[in-house]
Amino acid sequence: MENIYSNRVEVLPPDVANKIAAGEVIERPASVVKELVENAIDAGAADIRVEVRGGGLQLIRVIDDGAGIADDDMETCFQRHATSKIRSAEDLGQIRTLGFRGEALPSIAAVAKVTLVTRPGDSSSGSFAAFEAGAVTERGRRGCPPGTSVSVQNLFSNIPARLKYLKAAATELSHISHLISNYALAYPELRFTLINDGRLASQSIGDGNLVSALIKVYGITTAEGMFALEDGEETASSVHVGGYVSQPAISRSNRNCISFFVNRRWVQSRSLTYALEEAYHPLLADGRHPVAAVNVRLPFDEIDVNVHPTKSEVRFLRDREVFARLQKTVRRTLTTHVSIPALVSHPSALLPGVEKRLEVVADQNAEGRLFAHDDLERPGQIPKQPLEHDFSRRLPILRVIGQMGGTFVVAEGPQGMYLVDQHRAHERVLFERLARERGRKAENSQLLLEPLTLELTARQAALLTAKLGDLAEMGLALEQFGDHSFLVRSIPAVLVRADLPQALYEIVDQTIEDHANGDWQDRLTATLACKGAIKAGQVLSLDEMRELLVQLEATSLPPKCPHGAPTMVHLSQAQLEKQFGR
Repeated sequence: MENIYSNRVEVLPPDVANKIAAGEVIERPASVVKELVENAIDAGAADIRVEVRGGGLQLIRVIDDGAGIADDDMETCFQRHATSKIRSAEDLGQIRTLGFRGEALPSIAAVAKVTLVTRPGDSSSGSFAAFEAGAVTERGRRGCPPGTSVSVQNLFSNIPARLKYLKAAATELSHISHLISNYALAYPELRFTLINDGRLASQSIGDGNLVSALIKVYGITTAEGMFALEDGEETASSVHVGGYVSQPAISRSNRNCISFFVNRRWVQSRSLTYALEEAYHPLLADGRHPVAAVNVRLPFDEIDVNVHPTKSEVRFLRDREVFARLQKTVRRTLTTHVSIPALVSHPSALLPGVEKRLEVVADQNAEGRLFAHDDLERPGQIPKQPLEHDFSRRLPILRVIGQMGGTFVVAEGPQGMYLVDQHRAHERVLFERLARERGRKAENSQLLLEPLTLELTARQAALLTAKLGDLAEMGLALEQFGDHSFLVRSIPAVLVRADLPQALYEIVDQTIEDHANGDWQDRLTATLACKGAIKAGQVLSLDEMRELLVQLEATSLPPKCPHGAPTMVHLSQAQLEKQFGR
């Protein structure tokens, strides 16, 4: 094999070094927007306008009405580590601005063509400069309003390796929308405007009221269902928690609607997320997450923001106190408005030892037992088998005896007793029916007499727009209505008895989460089946139970629901006799 390395150590050329350094700071178009928006906020802007084309790859332009840049500093600000925000190492111990490293503009200029137009408030005219590959290509004076405009064109055009790993324009736009939404929550007194391909995508009011920002980001229905955090009367602590959290009835299937700010800096923190969700226990079901916009205030010298290239993480001097204060504040707020049930231990209703001997129903093998639980995919995974499966996997003929707890169908078969989970069994039936009917809209949809309105975030709207045609093929007809609201005209027929608003929000979340995966339609079909299936606690007649088992027997894989979980368990005659000591 040819040795591609030289034995000599050499200093990289400046343009190569700059591209490497830029890769730490600029990961995608949203990274550019983040750096420029933070510069605008630090400059004291009250009105920040973001324009993008082609998901930000063709153009990103950020315009603000902030302090502007002096003509003498135009070229200096594009030199690495040139900044007006800190002067010494001591300043790193109490950073009060969003930016401080002096890396943003030189990093952007290393991977794109950049044009800067700016005018300080005390200047009668503005200045402009154009940069390409980090070098000045144009320089001069230009008339412009006070403030700064930075245009970034052809992002990553000189780094094909980075360009090819970026997602579709809709995905990149969704990241930008998500970022703008979070800054609107952190700074409700500022007006943020996002223009996508010449059209208004979102705009905050900028009236200083966090509720107004919540309405713009999440819609009025969600905003009205949120509680203001009650920080309590403890004045001794230097940690203060504010913001809004949702009532337990308003939840999401992912954590995309949880926003944390530390001294109004948007951060990502698993520890803060854990503390928040622990405060909701046991009010939220597994897999459900709250909507929250939480700001943690504490002295600047008690946090370290210089721990991540993108400044998206922070380190706390007294982290346990911060997490405990957050959890206590959220818990206090929830208990003020919601009755929290006590945790009760429910002993198993089964006889001792029986649980371990329950077998998941499946093929009969040579030993007469049913295939083991280990043969199942883990819950949450869609079985990869095609629908036209091995039809030797059939249920034995079962005789319905009754229903237990409004949840399980009790049946007798040649091998003993069978307990069928009515919800999971119906999921399997509906999943295969929906998969067969996919694309046949007339058979698969139900027109609503009165359209429903879904209020989404800007990020959700950006991603969902690209999938409207695919959703229509599955019976869900949506049309855009306003900035990021959608009218639901028709729904899949299986959802006619579902809790529609909650079901539709989950379907949207599922579509958005899996939009980049090739099997997203199978996953969405599984979600539709879950929402439309008979629920636990629903009393069924004997005829309904018999029909359910007949339909389950006709499916390609009766033992599993679409998510891979068992639909039934089997207790053999021998096991029953052993329990009775026969």
